[in-house]
Amino acid sequence: MKKFICLLFAVGLTVSACLAQNLPNVKIENEKGETITTSSLVAGTPMIVSFWSTTCKPCIMELNAINEHLDEWSQVAKFNVVAVAIDDSRSVSKARAMANGFGWNDFVLLFDKNQDFKRAMNVSTTPQSYIIDGEGRVVYSHSGYTPGSEYELFQKIKELQK
Repeated sequence: MKKFICLLFAVGLTVSACLAQNLPNVKIENEKGETITTSSLVAGTPMIVSFWSTTCKPCIMELNAINEHLDEWSQVAKFNVVAVAIDDSRSVSKARAMANGFGWNDFVLLFDKNQDFKRAMNVSTTPQSYIIDGEGRVVYSHSGYTPGSEYELFQKIKELQK
């Protein structure tokens, strides 16, 4: 029983430490092809940061689901959606075309060709989504996608509005 409690405590500390981190400051390419730093995204407004790739169907499903609700949700809460493509430099043009084709026009599109941001955020699988508060702190993390889990992300965003 003591081992179980210690393990549970250790897991709790790991999750807390993960969520207590700040958005790392990494150079990344934006939709215009300019190099920006991820810290420049922090501007007092919460955001959903979602890591995706062109070959990840659940990633695309999640971002399309968020996009489908974005107009409605934007009337309830102020937040940004940052879609981070982790495709390498050979596939970045495909990622750009897909994002445009899906109509993700209201998203902040970033292209992590060297996967520096992915490594800094400890992303091991996609889709991986984070909620970042207005001060740049990671307050929630979610791996994978099942239909309806986009509502969980929005619920966390609404909680930050209080």
